[in-house]
Parts: sequence; structure tokens; C-alpha cells
Amino acid sequence: MAVLQSRWHYSGLILLFVLLGTLWEARAGQIHYSIPEELDKGSFVGNIGRDLGLEPQELAERGVRIVSRGRTQLFALNSRSGSLVTAGRIDREEICAQRSRCLVNFNILVEDKLNLFPVEVEIMDINDNAPRFLREELEVKITENAALSSRFPLMEVYDLDVGVNSLQGCKLNENSHFSVEMPGKADGPKYPELVLVRALDREEQAIHHLVFTAMDGGDPARSSVARILVTVLDANDNAPVFTQPVYRVSVPENLPVGTPVLSVNATDQDEGVHAEVTYSLVRITEKISKTFCLNVLTGEISTSAILDYEDTSFYELDIEARDRPGLQDRAKVLITILDVNDNVPEVVVTSGSRSVAESTPPGTVIILFQVYDRDSGLNGLVTCSISGSLPFELEKSVDNYYRLVTNTVLDREQVSTYNITVTATDKGMPPLSTEMFISLNVADINDNPPAFPHTSYSVYIPENNPRGASIFSVTAHDPDNRENAQVTYSLAEDTIQGVPLSSYISINSDTGILYALHSFDYEQFRDLQLRVIASDSGDPPLSSNVSLSIFVQDQNDNTPEILYPALPTDGSTGVELAPRSAEPGYLVTKVVAVDRDSGQNAWLSYRLLKASEPGLFVVGLHTGEVRTARALLDRDALKQSLVVAVQDHGQPPLSATVTLTVAVADSIPDVLADLGSLEVPHDSDASGLTLYLVVAVAAVSCVFLAFVIVLLALRLRHWHLSRLLQTSGRGLDGLPASQFVGVDGVRAFLQTYSHEVSLTADSRGSHVIFPQPNYADTLISQESCEKSEPLLIQEDFCKEQDSVVQQAPPNTDWRFSQAQRPGTSGSQNGDETGTWPNNQFDTEMLQAMILASASEAADGSSTLGGGAGTMGLSARYGPQFTLQHVPDYRQNVYIPGSNATLTNAAGKRDGKTPAGGNGNKKKSGKKEKK
Repeated sequence: MAVLQSRWHYSGLILLFVLLGTLWEARAGQIHYSIPEELDKGSFVGNIGRDLGLEPQELAERGVRIVSRGRTQLFALNSRSGSLVTAGRIDREEICAQRSRCLVNFNILVEDKLNLFPVEVEIMDINDNAPRFLREELEVKITENAALSSRFPLMEVYDLDVGVNSLQGCKLNENSHFSVEMPGKADGPKYPELVLVRALDREEQAIHHLVFTAMDGGDPARSSVARILVTVLDANDNAPVFTQPVYRVSVPENLPVGTPVLSVNATDQDEGVHAEVTYSLVRITEKISKTFCLNVLTGEISTSAILDYEDTSFYELDIEARDRPGLQDRAKVLITILDVNDNVPEVVVTSGSRSVAESTPPGTVIILFQVYDRDSGLNGLVTCSISGSLPFELEKSVDNYYRLVTNTVLDREQVSTYNITVTATDKGMPPLSTEMFISLNVADINDNPPAFPHTSYSVYIPENNPRGASIFSVTAHDPDNRENAQVTYSLAEDTIQGVPLSSYISINSDTGILYALHSFDYEQFRDLQLRVIASDSGDPPLSSNVSLSIFVQDQNDNTPEILYPALPTDGSTGVELAPRSAEPGYLVTKVVAVDRDSGQNAWLSYRLLKASEPGLFVVGLHTGEVRTARALLDRDALKQSLVVAVQDHGQPPLSATVTLTVAVADSIPDVLADLGSLEVPHDSDASGLTLYLVVAVAAVSCVFLAFVIVLLALRLRHWHLSRLLQTSGRGLDGLPASQFVGVDGVRAFLQTYSHEVSLTADSRGSHVIFPQPNYADTLISQESCEKSEPLLIQEDFCKEQDSVVQQAPPNTDWRFSQAQRPGTSGSQNGDETGTWPNNQFDTEMLQAMILASASEAADGSSTLGGGAGTMGLSARYGPQFTLQHVPDYRQNVYIPGSNATLTNAAGKRDGKTPAGGNGNKKKSGKKEKK
């Protein structure tokens, strides 16, 4: 029955404590609970979910947990019921010792919002400890002459409980000499005193055995028993007496070991051995014995270990002074430890992340941490700071908690990692600080599209490129990271001449290399316009584009096409008519051809490849006009076959040929009468004619080579004479009657319709004529351009000419004539004169020859025998040949990038026929026949 009543009483106390805890929470503004000690593990403390306004299932979802520091977890959260329960057995005396109130403080952290809620739990004491004696047996010596009511201190007795459960009373067994009294003290150890109530007589009873019982005020009460042995001594009238009953001293905690703290002093008025006093610690615990030491003879107290304010800030010592017979006195020593700033602040990260997205808005909490300093007062006040240059700031929370929050928008492309140093500094003197390093990574988001280094690209590729060949490569850079920076390339949808662009061009999506899927034809299209799109792999993906222009460059891949004469479809042969009365330069027909290429690849030149009558016809180099080179003779055959080759200027050049049949007759009836006899030559005749031509060319080349060798030998013989001729014209008066001209004169001589060389030795003269189909409209060979040595032509000098020719400055008014305008060569229909200069060397040689001849004429020392303005050539070609018969090479100056040539517009403006026109060609032909 008593046990049952005790349980009901225990349950009532629990309910009372819970009610008091709820009332205290409402009054204090925080969550407060009260529970008795010694509860079993898992005992209910309070409904934390209800007090936080959360449902039980929300506790786990929102990451609610207990945050405490520096001790073992005493409580736990029950996620199913939302209750705060004990994590184990709680001993109030172990946690709070002898404090009147035992409060346990911790915080509840809501993880998703990083909010803290302070919780305070008061541990109520129960009577679970009985009073205890420091020693269970004690010997007390009392002189027999001790006065009545004398008090003798006994052993220490203490009860770990507090309040009514602590030590409340004590008693002695039945005796006639002594009683026990306990000085009033609420809590903590008590020191009972033995009181003499009746005088002692050693002779009557020398030893007294007493039983001392101590009791607390709990329900039920607990008690302990100790034994006291009282020995009665002979008389010692005076006991030692301390100078003061209580000694107080304050020392700093950084006091070195062995430093004296305090000296106590007790005096005995007796003499002799009764006055010798020794000191000892009465109240001695293991901690005190390790911290302080007492000199038994002098009473000096010194430190024997390092003092630590954070461990114990106050010590209470009982010192006993005893003389040799055993009389004693006691005094208290109160030692207060003063705090010094010897502990650096501590920073503990409670929760947070080491990575933050760059799209995080300002004010976002990154990390929650707590600062703590074990010192007290100003030494324990801590402030935190970070560098002001960082895009973060610290916000003070409850209970020395700080939150690291962003104060601006982060950009990973500018800074990808922040090394944050949190400095915690206390306010001690001198202040101590500690640093915590936080490495915060900025997580990338897809906020940057790929970027090309240029706004547009131009690509030049030759036509007829191989299929699948790489033609270009584009690269785009994305400053983002990982998949947000993975760039893929594609082509924008488009069509070219109704065909999708993807059938012409493809692009490698990973490398950006473009490939040609077709072989491009410049004649089909000359450029392609497309857009390359670069997209990253972010979510959502970002993209950018760039324009790409592909220009197809022309290649010489088209042979000239002959438009006229057109090839007959019925197998017949076209016939052109040339009257027998035609003079040299008569236009027989014109070969018209075009080239589908462009630029230099489309510049066409015409040449006579094969003729049944060599030297009878010439073909215009650039016009394709077929003209008579000389007057027709009666012996010339009625049917003339010509093979004309048309060649472009590409690399390598391409050509086409056409066969012309020319009928030579004076009238149309004669042609019709003889058409029946025209037959297409067989292959045997053509091969025979080719053999004759090869033999003739070889013979002429051998004769010409021998002629050139002879001239070179003569030129070397008279080398010193040519030097004198260049420096002074007067040096020619004393020389023999011979005449020399330079290689430039020979070149002009050889560029006529036939080679005519006069060799004269002494008074005898020889006249050698080499007929050769060399036409004014054929290109000069490179070999002829390289001949720069003057040749000996005639040994007799002509008379000096008295007339002086003044050379007029060149006319600068040059224009493009109709013949030189851009277009196909077949569209040019102007008169063609002179020879096309093969390179700049020929042009410079021609100008040097003209200027040298003009200078000789001006000096009056020209020996070529010509009149004024004839450059000495009238001796060969007659008085009608003047400077205007020299081909004007300005009209044949080649302009790179154009198929036009420059012409002398001044000649046309003055109404003069260009040099070397048809009329002059006829005169030149007549002179050749003569």
C-alpha cells in the first residue's frame, strides 16, 4: 500500500512539473519544460511539434533536429509523435551538482528555413541520495578541563540532493556528556559540532563511543551513520586560535604553478609543546589536493597545478590548526579565481552548404554557424566579421549564432570559387581571435550563350572540290561550365536553287568542321550564304549564330566552245569564199569562240595550227579573224584547208580546234563550178602534208640558227665599236664604211611578215630572203625575248643625215576602245596590229629601241639612212614607212584582273588609223612581193 501511494505521489509530481514548465514557457517567451531526474530513456518531456506549430510528419520533412554544444545529448525527438523525450537516464547531481536550479538549454533547428528555437528544460531533484560522511569513523580528543558548551567540529557530512531532500538534521545515541548541533546552511556540505554538556573526568571515563546519525528531509527520509571515538586528555588550557575565522583571496587563473596564494596563522597562548601548532586541510577532496598544497608548519597555501577559471572559478578550504596536545581551531579560506583572456573563440558550423547557384537571389542563407568563447565577461564577448570585398555578409541570430547570407547576385563566369575567412574576435585585453576558412563553390547555370569570335566568316574554295572534303572550321566559346559549355553546331535550314542546303554542306556537330557534300561548279553558282548555329547543352539551351559566306573560285575546267563556224549536222563541210583578187589583209572569215570560265581562264587566243598553203592566211591572235597574208596567185589551189586552234589562258590551258575550208575563186559561178571537185582530204594526204611541214620547219630552223651564230661572232668582233657608238655619235666618222644595229633593230626586223637579211662584204652584196609564216598577230616566244645581243647586219655605213628628229612626248590620254572592252575575244572587231608583248622585258626592249633610234636621229649621227621620223627604217621599207608604222604596244598592255587592254585614244581622236592597220599591211605585202 505504501508503494502504491509512493507511485501516485511520484506521478503527481511529474504532472506538476510539466504544468509548471508550460506556465514558465508562456511567461519567459521560450519553450520551457520541467521534468524530474532519473526518468527512464524515452520518457515524455514535451510536445515539441505542437509548440513549434508543426505536424509530426513535418519534423522529418523539414529537417527538425536538436542542436547543442559541449555535452552529451540528453534529449531526442520522436518523429512519429512529435514529442521531446529523454535520450537516457538523467542524473541531476551529475549535471548541476549543488545548484538550486538545474537548467539544460539547447536549440531546435528547422533545417529548411535555418531557424533556431531555444528550449530550456529544468531538471527537478528527487530524493535519490542519502546523506554521506566524509569519514565514517572519527577520533576526537578533549581535555578533561574543557569548559561546558565547548564545541568540537566533527567530520563533514553532505547530501547531493538539494532543497528538502538535502541534509536536514542529525543526532547522537543516548549519552550523558555530549550533544550534536549543526550550523544553519541551506545546501551543500554541513559541519556538525560536538557540544560538551557535562564535564569530563578522565579518571571516571577516558573513552566515549558515540554513534552519529545524519538524516535528510525527503519522503521517505534517508539517513547515514558514523562512529565517533572521544578520548579524554589531560588538561591543556589554551587551544590554537586563527587570526581571522575566514580568509578571502582572489588570484588570476594564469598563476604559475608553485606561486604562494595565502598564509594562515594560528596562535596558542600555552607554552612549550602545547604552543607548537601544525596546520592541515580538513576539507580535502581529490581536486583540491591536486590544486593546492599547505605547508604544515608555516600555514602557507600555494598552487600545485594550473588554475583554470573555465573549470572551477571558486575554491573553499577548511584549515585546522592543532597544538601538540591536540587542541585545535579551524578557519575557512575562500579562493576566487579571476578570469583572464586565455581562450580563443571557437567557430562551429551548424548547418549549410559549400555550394551555391549563381542564380541565388540576394539575402539567401548559405551557412549557419555558432561562435563560442569559454572566457567570461568581456573576454567571452565575441564578434564575427568577413572581408568587405566579398558579396556576402553576416547576420546575427540567437544565442551567438550567425548566418552567412549573400548580398548581391553571384556570377560564376567572373568568380567560380570564394575563399571566405570568418574572423571571430573577443573583447579581452589583449583581444584573441580565430579564423575559419570556408571554400564556397558557385554552381553554374546556363546564363551565357555560345559566342563566335567574329560576326561573319568568308571562305574561298576552288570549284571541282572533292566530295566530303573539309572546307572550313568555326569555333564558338561558352564561358559556362560542364554541360552548359558543351557546344554543338548545326546549319540553319535554307535552300539553294530549290535544293536544301543540307545536301550541299554538312557540319560536324562536335568540332564545327564544315564538309562539302557536292563538288561545286563555279558556272552553276558562285557563292553560298548560310548561317551556322552554335547551341549549348544547358536547360534550357542557349544558342547564337554567325553568317558564313562561301565563295567558289573558278578553275580552268571548260574548254573553249566554237560558235562559228558551227559544225554541220548533215556531214557536209562549210566553205568560205576568198576572191583571187583579194589583197593582203583581206578578211576571209572569223572564228568566234567563248569560254564558260571567267577571268584569265576565259581569255582566248587564236592561232593557225595547220594550213594546206603555209603563209597564205593569218589568224588574229585575239580576234580570230582569218585574213590573207599575201596576194593570191594563180598557182594557189582552189581549195585551202585551215585548222585553227582556240586556246584559253588557264593553268593548264585548254584548247579546241576547228577546220575551215576556203575556196579561192574570183566569182561565185567559178566557185559553184569547182565545188564539185572539192573533196575532204584523206588521212594519207594530211599525213604527207604534215611530214613536209616538219621537214621545212627543221630546215628553216637550222639555217636561222647558223645565221644567228654568224651574227654573234661578228658582234663579238666589233664589241668595242658598239661601245663607242653608245657613248658618242662622233666616233663613227673615222670607222670603216659599215653599219651596225642592235638586237632591238633585228627584233623589229624579224617581226615582219618575212625574214629579210642583207649581208654586205666590201663592194659585193648579197640578199638572202627567208620566207616564214611569221604573223604580226602571233605571240613572241620567250626564246626570242631573251636574245639581247646586237647583231651585225650591214658593213657599209650610209651617209649622215642632216635632219634632226625631235621626239614628241607620249600622249597620256589613253582610253579603252571598243576592241579592248571586257568580253569574249570573239566580240572584238577592231583592227589588230603589232605583236602582243609576251612580258615586260619585251616592252622595255621595244621602248629602248625606239628611244635609241630617236636619239640617233636627233643627234644627226644615224647611219640607218632613214629620213626624219623614220628611225632609220625607211632604207629598208621605203619612204612611206614612218614612226606610225611601229606597232603601238600601249593598246596591248595587260591589266591584271581584267581582259581589257589600253589603247591610244589620241590617235583615234586625231582621225588617224592605228599603227599597223589594214592599209599598212597591204603596203607591207606589196613590198614583200617586190
